[in-house]
Amino acid sequence: MIVYYAIAALIVGLDQLTKWLVVKNMELGERISIMDPYLSLLSHRNRGAAWGMLEGKMWLFYIVTVVVIIAILYFFHTEGKKDRLLGISLMLLLGGAIGNFIDRLWKGEVVDFISVLIPVIRYDFPIFNIADAALTIAVILIVLHVVIDEKKKKKKVS
Repeated sequence: MIVYYAIAALIVGLDQLTKWLVVKNMELGERISIMDPYLSLLSHRNRGAAWGMLEGKMWLFYIVTVVVIIAILYFFHTEGKKDRLLGISLMLLLGGAIGNFIDRLWKGEVVDFISVLIPVIRYDFPIFNIADAALTIAVILIVLHVVIDEKKKKKKVS
């Protein structure tokens, strides 16, 4: 079980380290190209949720995040320990939620810095961070878990 919590701790640590490096070494709005024009570091702050939604509603984020963290922990201890994919997914979710929660508590905003341009459709994806990436990967893995679980259930019925 400690390995699962280590995943969450690794996400929180990596998230906070990268955000600290961005704040310490880059001016707000500064861009460092990595693979021009598709990938760059861009020092940005977000006072809302994904894509800047609900900007300035910090009290809502505090409440929602605490409820989500409690739900993740409950679900991990009741279901996640039984299935490796689900357990890992939940710990990625936990790490991402805590990483952004720390920013909101201490800074009143979330530090974002990964800027991606999707070349095929020329879509400038919203700027994100390690916690956001972990949250996204976690949701994809949870959907994958549900699909796999449903297929297993259908096989048992057949």
